[in-house]
Amino acid sequence: MRSFLNLTKALADETRLRILMALRGGELCICQMTSLLGMAPSTVSRHLSLLDQAGLIEKQKCGKWAYCRLAGSTAPAPVKKALALVRESLAGTGPIARDAERLTTIKSLSLEDICLPLNDKRKRRARR
Repeated sequence: MRSFLNLTKALADETRLRILMALRGGELCICQMTSLLGMAPSTVSRHLSLLDQAGLIEKQKCGKWAYCRLAGSTAPAPVKKALALVRESLAGTGPIARDAERLTTIKSLSLEDICLPLNDKRKRRARR
């Protein structure tokens, strides 16, 4: 029952649904998602943790970058069904379409252009 509760909890939030829909186009750096959502990195990280606990995403660290992608072919059947339902239900809706447009712009930028300014902001806040 715990895995089902984690799954339903993860799906019960607009931001987490936006993240899942953004990841349908492939792997994204956490900084790219932070930029897309316009939220603090710690807030995005909390959302990603819930999605990870539910088995909906996979996280991977590669050098100084951290990436996420949708759960793959080895995911349990309920996770696959949930991801399919999310894709079918939300494709083409207003917020998702706007995110897709913004994501095109974000993906055209280098990771250094996105991630390094975010890290600089965090360092300045930490010094306060």
